Amino acid sequence: MKVTVKVPRLGLTVEDAMVMEWHKQVGDAVEAGEVIGVIEADKTTVELESPATGTLTEIIGQVGETYEIGAPLAVLDV
Repeated sequence: MKVTVKVPRLGLTVEDAMVMEWHKQVGDAVEAGEVIGVIEADKTTVELESPATGTLTEIIGQVGETYEIGAPLAVLDV
């Protein structure tokens, strides 16, 4: 089953976030709740946690690019 990692809601007025870095790469195993990357919104840096345990199969969000809340950033195979 595929699980999509999305830009989380970060507040009522936050509309988008920038991918700052990825801690995991395609093919890496991840645990639910494990930090897989870092995003920044309105000068707030937030750790992006894996929503499930599985394997990171795709990274959509590119470092330095900005994405709207709810946009897909990565895909896990669980």
